Amino acid sequence: MKILFVCSKNSGKVASFIVEQAEAVQQAGMEVDFFTVEGKGWKGYLSNRPLLIKKIKEFKPNVIHAHYGLSGLLANTQRKIPVITTYHGSDINESKIFRFSKWAIRLSAWNIFVSEKNIQAAKVKHKYSLIPCGVNTELFKPVDKHIARKKFGFSTDEKLILFAGSFDNPVKNSALALQAINFLPEVRLLELKNYSREEVALLMNAVDVCLMTSLSEGSPQFIKEAMACNCPIVSVNVGDVKEQIEGVENCFITEARPEKIAEKIDTIFTNRSKRTNGREKLMKSGLEQSVVAKQLIKIYRKYA
Repeated sequence: MKILFVCSKNSGKVASFIVEQAEAVQQAGMEVDFFTVEGKGWKGYLSNRPLLIKKIKEFKPNVIHAHYGLSGLLANTQRKIPVITTYHGSDINESKIFRFSKWAIRLSAWNIFVSEKNIQAAKVKHKYSLIPCGVNTELFKPVDKHIARKKFGFSTDEKLILFAGSFDNPVKNSALALQAINFLPEVRLLELKNYSREEVALLMNAVDVCLMTSLSEGSPQFIKEAMACNCPIVSVNVGDVKEQIEGVENCFITEARPEKIAEKIDTIFTNRSKRTNGREKLMKSGLEQSVVAKQLIKIYRKYA
């Protein structure tokens, strides 16, 4: 079976969680190719229609799997190949984009949402599944903290916090994280920017805690990958984070107030050697990349 992934490449590359999902589907026996969109706004996306039609004629996919609402809308401008669309959060949470996602939801043969909150926000009643993106648990796995720190040149004594993105991404709300850090003496907040996937996995093992202060999320990979590494987590109640870390030791949901965030981080610092059982929870939830790929293939076969 041939699957065509349709997604954005506006940042210069395809999002890693989409690439890794495609790889997992391919490893499960599907033939996968990409059509990437370079354009912003609905006009920018829809201007790619002639190139998409050309790609469809060349590749002859059985199913199109679009990622994000605008990609879903573009993919549905043709009606010969069934479209499965995954909505990742911003396409539901941002009202300007959601109005186009609504059309993708109506036109798609099937819709996939990565969090229950997004399902509720979209008010969908039929033809949908809840399937968060899976994690590459072979890459994201526990590594001895001292070994991980040595790779980056971090000292054993440093109190290290890994922020959930780049400081200049307004949705990640780094201002709140930096305010929280002011309550904590002698800590270092690391910006998650310009690292390879291998380095990110190692960083999650090197730091004491992973921190998320985002204004909006769907089902953030950052949290699930930290869980796979058994890294302690402090997060505001955003996306499906609360559901993901429920019952996981040394992981906390907190109010979006700097002093409350600092308080939870300090709780983790009181026993810096203690990690979590996040990986165990992740596996029980069926969020390994290979397990998610099987769920997707079941949907593909239904519409191919």
